[in-house]
Amino acid sequence: MPHQTSSFNLKVVIQETGLNADTLRAWERRYGLPNPERTPGGHRLYSLRDIQMLNWFLARQKEGLSISRAVELWRNLEADGQDPLPAYTPQKLQVEPGGTVLDDLCHAWVNACLAFEEQAAERILSQAFSILAPEMVCTGVLQNGLALIGRDWYSGKASVQQEHFASALAMRRLHSLYSAAPLPNRPGRILAACPPGEEHEFGLLLLTVLLRRRGWDVVYLGANVPVQRLESALHAVNPFLVISLAQTLPAAASLRLMGEFLTSQGVRMAFGGGIINSLPSTQEAIPGYFLGVDLAASAQIVESLWNLKPHAPPVSPLPPGYSQALQHYIELYPLINIFVTHEIPTSEISPVHMEIALTSLQKHLQAALELGDIHFVVESLGWLEQLLVNHGLPKDLLQHFLLVYWQALETHLPGADQGIFSGLFDTLRNN
Repeated sequence: MPHQTSSFNLKVVIQETGLNADTLRAWERRYGLPNPERTPGGHRLYSLRDIQMLNWFLARQKEGLSISRAVELWRNLEADGQDPLPAYTPQKLQVEPGGTVLDDLCHAWVNACLAFEEQAAERILSQAFSILAPEMVCTGVLQNGLALIGRDWYSGKASVQQEHFASALAMRRLHSLYSAAPLPNRPGRILAACPPGEEHEFGLLLLTVLLRRRGWDVVYLGANVPVQRLESALHAVNPFLVISLAQTLPAAASLRLMGEFLTSQGVRMAFGGGIINSLPSTQEAIPGYFLGVDLAASAQIVESLWNLKPHAPPVSPLPPGYSQALQHYIELYPLINIFVTHEIPTSEISPVHMEIALTSLQKHLQAALELGDIHFVVESLGWLEQLLVNHGLPKDLLQHFLLVYWQALETHLPGADQGIFSGLFDTLRNN
């Protein structure tokens, strides 16, 4: 076909796209696109389609996509049997001025969810799916929209009911995409399961949908999957890989246990999630392969695991004293809880809130010990402190609670264990 004929040199491409030669070479080297032919002298020759492709990438960048996401969208459309040039036409969408198509759709969907307008929210999603690739809608509207609503909830601008309403709509749409995904056409099966205690399953279901749309056979187990349930699933599915995401510190500790079990069964695990992104050093404590911070790019990592089958990075052993401190803490935290409850009167904190605070802190301290760094707790406490302030509670309430908790640890834990915890409380005092 004429538009596939390679007849344009680099100078023409630069004139037609506005790109410089270094950028063109970098895209070719990093993404394999475009893939120009070469003259006997080694000079690049581009086709008309190459030029159209480059201008297509530039148009997607103007809409807010990174070049890597634009290349991924191009490949996904081609994998679905579509020609990206005529198939993707966002200019047909009527949107408010002053933003990209994805931004406008995302904010429109968020506003509909916050107003509990289900029909409007569904209509916006249907409009988005009619003109954009499903992968873009899932990440650019659903994932980003839930992140915006989550930040509003954290700052006190949105209610938990609004957050749950939006999450339910997003999950319902993902389940529909999961059911409608084409039949798998790749070898090997994948098992998707959230670690024990992890109730947030949106990210894992989204990754499952992205993988199924790329032809992978993914069996989805959902949230809070006990390790004991995995053994029977492994025998039934025989996966080459288990994928799992953790959003909280306790879930990351469960991820470590899941990885150890899978390793004992000769099955590889790939993992990620919000807490792993916030605390990158947790990767060193979890057996398996890190999926990266971008879910949309994780599918490519899964493909490389199948093709290359690399050795998993080594897991860091627990630092000296951590196993003993963990054992003592688990044995003694009932006495620690009694001490704290006795020292802080109900006039300062209600029994219900006291129970929530004690249980939450216990889970996070235990998880930090299991992961080998007590300072991981700082991330959770900083988040909790800001949440208290945003909801009108006194900031010194948390400080007082932690001070009393430290006194309880000093009273009941052996001296050798206190050295591990004291580093944490020194950090909190300094910050």
